Amino acid sequence: MPRSVKNAKIALVDSALEIKKTEVEAKIQIRDPSQMQKFLDEEEKTLRGMVEKVRKSGANVLICEKGIDDLAQHYLAKEGIYAVRRVKRSDMEKLAKATGAKIITNLMDLGPSELGSAAEVEESKIADSDMTFVTGCKNPKAVSILIRGGTEHVVDEVERALHDALKVVAVAIEDGVVVPGGGAPEIEIALRLRDYGQTVGGREQLAIEAFAEAFEIIPWTLAENAGMDMIDVVIELKNAHNKKAGKNFGVNVLQNKVSDMLEAKVIEPMRVKTQAIQSATEVASMILRIDDVIASKRTSAAEMGGPRGPGGPGGMGGMGGMPPGMM
Repeated sequence: MPRSVKNAKIALVDSALEIKKTEVEAKIQIRDPSQMQKFLDEEEKTLRGMVEKVRKSGANVLICEKGIDDLAQHYLAKEGIYAVRRVKRSDMEKLAKATGAKIITNLMDLGPSELGSAAEVEESKIADSDMTFVTGCKNPKAVSILIRGGTEHVVDEVERALHDALKVVAVAIEDGVVVPGGGAPEIEIALRLRDYGQTVGGREQLAIEAFAEAFEIIPWTLAENAGMDMIDVVIELKNAHNKKAGKNFGVNVLQNKVSDMLEAKVIEPMRVKTQAIQSATEVASMILRIDDVIASKRTSAAEMGGPRGPGGPGGMGGMGGMPPGMM
């Protein structure tokens, strides 16, 4: 068979290109050698007819969900048709979305209108596996991304990062709302919270300032990971955000400086940013509530005089230490 087909016309077939066994139990008795040859000739004729049907449809690539007989493969190769057999159903559905082909259950229904198209279909060897690549589809609704790495751990990490990136892009397209990245929103929120805290006063101001300080950890960590001076970066960001034109400034880790994130095309979906702030706030609040419960229990124990030792009131030497009914 050809290893590469240009301007591919793709047929997706759900049935097998081989002689099926009968559904009911049957037995054929051949007593004459000439009858045996006729039987084999008829089988060959049937397979040749299947291949001829594929050729007449105009297809030069056949992708089959079930098996293809060796003799049928021979005739397909002679016709210059690239064939793939025993393809998973999920892959067939994705190929249908990518190429525009229709999955045909009965080979006799195959025609030019059921075919899909692609610029090229070729077989390539990746590591120890022979893989078929369908490329150059006009308007693909399904694509594949091939991830490779030195170890399984590296591949898993790349796959996780890629999955997260795809989900983030999907959210941004779905909502249509993004914010600058690089810690720009966090610095802006921290500054506005501190301004608000001054209008509140009292103990609540301390809580608001602590909340504002927590936001600064994002640009601080970005600067630290990039090998930049964290204190200088945070101060520079605050100075930039205090000016009207500097609200989009964040940490540019590629150039090791503070710059406009929208100009650098570093953005984040609004939904991801909102969810991160909300989740972090809920966790912190939960921890504070647990701390309050422990503190109140300690206070109650202190008010009651704490645990009483042996020999004292309620201890082993007094009547108060006996269980009820032991008097």
